[in-house]
Amino acid sequence: MSRYAVFGNPIEHSRSPQIHQAFAQQKNQSIDYQRILAPLDGFADAVTQFFSQGGQGANVTLPFKEQAFALCDSLTERAQQAGACNTLWKKDGALIGDNTDGAGLVTDIRHNHGWQLQNKRILILGAGGAVRGVLGPLLAQSPSEITIANRTVEKAEQLAEIFHGQGIPVYGSGLNNIRGTFDVIINAISAGLSGDMPPLPSTLLAADCACYDMIYSQDGSTPFLNWAELNRAAATSDGLGMLIEQAAEAFLIWHGWRPDGTAVVATLRSQR
Repeated sequence: MSRYAVFGNPIEHSRSPQIHQAFAQQKNQSIDYQRILAPLDGFADAVTQFFSQGGQGANVTLPFKEQAFALCDSLTERAQQAGACNTLWKKDGALIGDNTDGAGLVTDIRHNHGWQLQNKRILILGAGGAVRGVLGPLLAQSPSEITIANRTVEKAEQLAEIFHGQGIPVYGSGLNNIRGTFDVIINAISAGLSGDMPPLPSTLLAADCACYDMIYSQDGSTPFLNWAELNRAAATSDGLGMLIEQAAEAFLIWHGWRPDGTAVVATLRSQR
């Protein structure tokens, strides 16, 4: 039986085994997919051991995505843009790394929710690794502009500088001086589930604004989405679909076919 795993620390919360087993069942396929708790100072050794013992593919979650990037012999363009890897596999003895987070976000927004990104003004809240991981795929959708807003404005400006040369304006801003209104607002502030959201003006939302939280919760609500609904956003979603669709993209890489992510989203939502 083919072996796969997700590496992280902590890792017991990961839903990846359930998601990948559901994918495999769509094609009556049997896989062995495990959680692996890698030591904080031993990620590289854990990955090397896994592949040397017959592992065929691995996912990587926090805090190891940047270490995975450094460990790879070859990187996809998406991984290079993101500066981090969440999907690993071997080819001709070389360790290859990809980043499927941005593809998962775009697939969930475009195909599962039917929201448009082309020619839209997008605001992203936060400027950490999760944001860098999705900027390339978002820009590939040809929005009219992207603004990155962060508590530390310098981090937002640095990300804007990295991605500004793709023909679409990318701006960096502080959270307290965001200018304009936006068609799509994406939250990537990591404190979003603790209630520690910054105060945001309702004037950020255009008339048909859709709000997406990259964080997901058991009941589908987050402080950011509560704010969005209070301010009458036209549509809202948490990040469960992104989690599943980025996994579907990894499954495609490993198996050569893409499972139906929407069916798994429905299953996991019903289990909340």
